[in-house]
Amino acid sequence: MLIRLDPSSNVPPSEQIRAQVAAAAQSGEAPVGEKLPTVRGLAQELGVAANTVAKAYRELEAAGVVETRGRHGTVIAAAGDRSRAEAARLAAAYAQRAHSLGIPAAEAHAVVEAALASAYGA
Repeated sequence: MLIRLDPSSNVPPSEQIRAQVAAAAQSGEAPVGEKLPTVRGLAQELGVAANTVAKAYRELEAAGVVETRGRHGTVIAAAGDRSRAEAARLAAAYAQRAHSLGIPAAEAHAVVEAALASAYGA
């Protein structure tokens, strides 16, 4: 996983780090159990203060994206897998309910697309 900072961005470096790690965990680019660089190591690599990286890691841990294992470092947590499983369970329940209501598949799909567009601001 490669983290890059955009120095011209209005987004603080800690948020850029947090967002990139979260996106990598969500997409599977950073699989469950992958060890992240140390706070000091990543700070040096990116040319930022260690507190900047520590802040990003704390926020990621609070969100369940990573877990810190003391001297064993910080790794991508399994929360992403649980989130995907929950989303799949809810999608299956929706599909079954829409079918039982007699809603055609194309219409049920359109309802989901509209809900996703609304939720994601697309």
